[in-house]
Amino acid sequence: MAEFDTDLFVIGGGSGGVRAARIAAGHGARVTIAEEYRMGGTCVIRGCVPKKLLVYASHFHQEFEDAAGFGWTVPQPTFDWATLIANKDKEIARLEAAYITNVEKTGARVLTTRAVLEDAHTVRLATGEAVRAKYVLIATGGAPNHGAVIPGIEHVISSNEAFHLPKLPRRILIQGGGYIALEFACIFAGFGSDVTVIYRGENVLRGFDEDVRTHVRSEMEKAGITILTGCTVKQVDKHAHDFTSHLSNGSSIASDQVMFAVGRHPNIKGLELDKAGVAINPENGGIAVDGFSKTSVDNIYAIGDVTHRINLTPVAIREGHAFADTVFGKREVRVDHTDIPTAVFCQPEVGTVGLTEDQACERFSKVDIFKATFRPMKATMSGRDTRMLMKLVVDATTDRVVGCHIVGDGAAEMVQVLGIAVKMKATKADFDATMALHPTAAEELVTMRTPSARHVRAAAE
Repeated sequence: MAEFDTDLFVIGGGSGGVRAARIAAGHGARVTIAEEYRMGGTCVIRGCVPKKLLVYASHFHQEFEDAAGFGWTVPQPTFDWATLIANKDKEIARLEAAYITNVEKTGARVLTTRAVLEDAHTVRLATGEAVRAKYVLIATGGAPNHGAVIPGIEHVISSNEAFHLPKLPRRILIQGGGYIALEFACIFAGFGSDVTVIYRGENVLRGFDEDVRTHVRSEMEKAGITILTGCTVKQVDKHAHDFTSHLSNGSSIASDQVMFAVGRHPNIKGLELDKAGVAINPENGGIAVDGFSKTSVDNIYAIGDVTHRINLTPVAIREGHAFADTVFGKREVRVDHTDIPTAVFCQPEVGTVGLTEDQACERFSKVDIFKATFRPMKATMSGRDTRMLMKLVVDATTDRVVGCHIVGDGAAEMVQVLGIAVKMKATKADFDATMALHPTAAEELVTMRTPSARHVRAAAE
């Protein structure tokens, strides 16, 4: 009788877990993967993918309006929420099936059940079956976190439920100031909902460059979204057909839905980590891992949002691939978590990579800032009141571009490519030597010659 039933047991069928399973199986490992909900995980089933589909849908209202300036006469358009959600669900089901098929093609065993740890090598399934594994990979992702318990918290929805609302809310209050809150605020506003955003901080998008934060808020408010900062929801009252949210500043707001998007926490509840001796990182609440995603137990690894390092799908995928190569591919691969491009699919869109202005000033003695704000060409004909922001952060001592920040149409696509330049340590001179592609918005990135700001740190006495 073999000592182990499988070489690798993956708990969690999201993007990271699936990538790890496929690569490990490709290296010849016997692989079992268990997912208690739906294969594809948060990103595919109730995160990035369905959200982006809703983002696309919400843009059409603006496109119909803009078309008039270009000579188009468009009949009064109508929108049907139920049709959108049904079509979105059909596409997600297709992707889920593709995920299952692609894993099974590698020879891995796919289980649709909950799995928890019984000891360092034993995984217990909800069916009662126990599986002995040489290695275990935990890739259970994250879950919405509503924050502090308040009266009426049971009436609040998260992004999970937002994807399945039976009808479009006429009025919605969203608490939060990060990716998810702003993206859904713009989605609902694009469909015509009256949207109010509540955020406890001084400004939205904490952790982003200050110019980006200011620009995004200004553009969202111009689009009719109400943003109230420096306060929180203290109580939610449910009525027959709507809700009243009571705020910490003493005011109250009526809405048809209340959504909280104040953050996500590692999905570790009930995994019985203590039975296997898996330690938790006290600083972030995620599973503690080293640079190779190994936990405090030699044969147990963890990747993705459950570690609460950098909670982005491509990061989980890269970590899963690196784990499989390291453990089963006979070559050590360590993931570099620096200079990771990221985007916020609000309106206007945000794309960013590298350091913010403030971070650069803390790290380098001399920093040059190159910044441009302008009305995009399309807006000159459509008449839309909007402006783009492009910003480069440069270490003036080495001339290296250490940060790129864009707000406006196509920002995410541009920053994905800019991420290559930043990763390759391109200099401002390299940008300047690149011929502009005209007419594009992106040409601003290679035509900004004069610094808009220069920071020189005083020498320590």
